[in-house]
Amino acid sequence: MAYTIDLSGRVALVTGASSGLGWQFARALAGAGAAVVLASRRAERLKELRACIEGAGGDAHVVALDVDDPASIRSAVAHAETEVGNIDILVNNAGVSVASKLVDVRPEDFDLMFDTNVRGAFFVAQEVARRMIARSRGASPGTWAGGRIVNIASMAGLRVLPQIGVYAMSKAAVVHMTRAMALEWGRFGINVNAICPGYIDTEMNHEHWDTEAGRKLMDMLPRKRVGRAEDLDPVLLMLASGQSHFVNGAVISADDGFGV
Repeated sequence: MAYTIDLSGRVALVTGASSGLGWQFARALAGAGAAVVLASRRAERLKELRACIEGAGGDAHVVALDVDDPASIRSAVAHAETEVGNIDILVNNAGVSVASKLVDVRPEDFDLMFDTNVRGAFFVAQEVARRMIARSRGASPGTWAGGRIVNIASMAGLRVLPQIGVYAMSKAAVVHMTRAMALEWGRFGINVNAICPGYIDTEMNHEHWDTEAGRKLMDMLPRKRVGRAEDLDPVLLMLASGQSHFVNGAVISADDGFGV
């Protein structure tokens, strides 16, 4: 039996879509048929992505979003649902990292990582979940197709790494947040899961892999390679689809075996 993932008729909101993993996640969801709402603070970059998706025959929309601002979250979600329709899928991807030894961490850097990676992710999920729960309660029997929330954590949330201890702490919080949401919201037909990516080659770190430090790090990896953003597409699409109806509260490592 062959399995295909068809997200036609579904609306997906992707935070942090202006670059890196978020950019690829949006393309993958649109390629599977979803109407994708692209969200980040960098609206001009989102317009480039929208043009890319539409050029490939997909459906994309742009909304400005600052996950550190609760008012911006409420406004962005409301705007998305007014323009595109009810949000069925949330990819909670926006995140930041500041490299530093723990003894050198500045309060402002600590706050930046926890405000964006934990607080921001929580309140985006909360706003979307409130609307999903209301739809679940008001739906006629057999009409509620369920919601999907995919939180993007990190292998660093499962295995502490040097120089990014506070980032690791914030992503560990995202892992536990995922499980708490799955436990509380599952009864409303909302599945909440997390992906923990390993080292991925993105535009932000691409040059690093050609440096001495980058090559040294790559040599430490099980298969001495880093991943591509599109390597995460299969697990993302599965978690966003109806086929994942029995997967709730899962924390899935996609790190090429680094955490083994």
